[in-house]
Amino acid sequence: MRLGGRLQAAIEVLDDIEKNNRPASDALKDWGASHRFAGAGDRAVIANIVYDALRRKLSYSWRMQDNSAYHLAYGALLSESQSGTDELMALIATDKFAPSPLSQASLDHWQVSDLKKAPEHIQADVPLWCVDLLRNTFGEDWVAQCAALADRPPLDLRVNLLKADTAKVLDALAETGAAIAPFLNDAVRIPPIEAFGRHPNLQNGEAFLNGWFEVQDLGSQIAAKFAAPQRADQVLDYCAGAGGKTLAMAAAMHNSGQIHAYDAERSRLSPMNERLQRAGVRNTQSYGTIEELDALKERMDLVLTDAPCTGSGTWRRRPDAKWRLTEQQLEKREDDQRSVLDAAKQYVKIGGRLVYVTCSLFDSENQRQIERFLSENPTFVEESPSEIWNKVTEGQQDQCVSEPIYTSKGCAFSPLQTDTDGFYVCVMKKTG
Repeated sequence: MRLGGRLQAAIEVLDDIEKNNRPASDALKDWGASHRFAGAGDRAVIANIVYDALRRKLSYSWRMQDNSAYHLAYGALLSESQSGTDELMALIATDKFAPSPLSQASLDHWQVSDLKKAPEHIQADVPLWCVDLLRNTFGEDWVAQCAALADRPPLDLRVNLLKADTAKVLDALAETGAAIAPFLNDAVRIPPIEAFGRHPNLQNGEAFLNGWFEVQDLGSQIAAKFAAPQRADQVLDYCAGAGGKTLAMAAAMHNSGQIHAYDAERSRLSPMNERLQRAGVRNTQSYGTIEELDALKERMDLVLTDAPCTGSGTWRRRPDAKWRLTEQQLEKREDDQRSVLDAAKQYVKIGGRLVYVTCSLFDSENQRQIERFLSENPTFVEESPSEIWNKVTEGQQDQCVSEPIYTSKGCAFSPLQTDTDGFYVCVMKKTG
């Protein structure tokens, strides 16, 4: 396929997403299944246009003065391509499968529009109803912080120290542009995609199949290090999901102690056994029912709750989610978080720690939840997030972008602040 045909395909996918209110990944998968002639390179460019259009849906619409899939796709192409506007338009014009040319009026408005004159939520590319939630986390800097959530993300890897070291992984990935990530010496980063490129398919490579690394955002890796499990600890990963943080903690514990992995949605644990085996993890067992955890009550040195949330911190990777999110869904997640915290606390022994993590940047899912929990559970006290941050990053390579945002309780990571996805972490100790 040539560029014009790829642009037309992106418009069709964006139309499908809008009309059927469905995830972008599903729409792209279905388009690929019904257009078998499209190669991997074609599908990558189409996906880039689609995701770029969704990341900056409001600002592209404002600059085009039109929010149709057609104008969003053109906006993404003009914004992210490394070619000049005239060159792009000429290239598209020669492709019989291309959409109709962009009107001169739309093109003129695109070129002269000053986004700084747009309303703030359009500059930030976030739904208007989310503004106060984000402002409460970021303060006066909220527009710039949220605009960074619309950037293309890097591909982050966690070096599995049970089987490899950073030098070994970097050597295996030498052709990908991989380098040590900010903050952590055992984290590796492949830079964001540029123009029409795509990230390498690492999961078919020998290094991945041998268990030398796991794909995991840097923010998630740092959150796991905030938990700081010790070698002999008894650990409960209460919302384990597919096991990303479970594996990170197992490596930090050098396969000693014991990790108990549980998730209320048992199906989410399905990928874990294969991942544990590939990574060489031997100190972890999973639980399929809540009743199986009865024997763990008041016995855990560490309970990690990666609580269900809106995922607002992952909007770089799942930009369609921010336009499908509703206030009703947020309320449901807030109820889930209260339930998770109230259930998880019963497994912490005196002197043990409860770690609350979300991949959200909404204050109502983060510091407000902790304020409520601590007011109702005075035996738990917050540990200083700045002191934990200093311990986590002490002696690491010097590429630090900044410190986290220290909210009223806990701290938040973000693309602009820490060059990570958005995460929130709070560590609490049970004192008696």
